[in-house]
Amino acid sequence: MRLDPARAGRDASRIADEVIAHLAGLQGATVTVTLEIEATIPGGASEQLVRTVTENGRTLKFESFGFEEE
Repeated sequence: MRLDPARAGRDASRIADEVIAHLAGLQGATVTVTLEIEATIPGGASEQLVRTVTENGRTLKFESFGFEEE
């Protein structure tokens, strides 16, 4: 499922309430939720943007994050 970036928070909250909660509430259930973010930036990302996103990823304890050049 793709989320609209402008509504990602609202949609993710709805998914948590209407899907994940039902699964996680099952006795013995193990539920894993992952989030992948992909962005294509014409002209590339500025050093400031890379620094900001990298610092925020660390603060939010992302398991992996980074930028790739094409």
